[in-house]
Amino acid sequence: MTRIETGWPVRKLAIVLYPFTAAAVAINLFMLSLMGQAIGLPALSPIVSIWISLPLGIPATWLAAKWVRRLMDEADGKRPPAD
Repeated sequence: MTRIETGWPVRKLAIVLYPFTAAAVAINLFMLSLMGQAIGLPALSPIVSIWISLPLGIPATWLAAKWVRRLMDEADGKRPPAD
């Protein structure tokens, strides 16, 4: 059996993680807007939260993918590359 020396690149991880990260951003935006009602801000509808989360999910996904890549490298006993 051959050992694979290279893991998933951050870009590939980001593509896989994007739907989950964007959904988490949408849920957090919706909950934040509900908490904002306590200080007089309007609540966002779930649909608006989803639409706002689509572009905001990109940087969140990139950070999540970098974090997962670092955890995978750590689990493999590799030293993570310096950024």
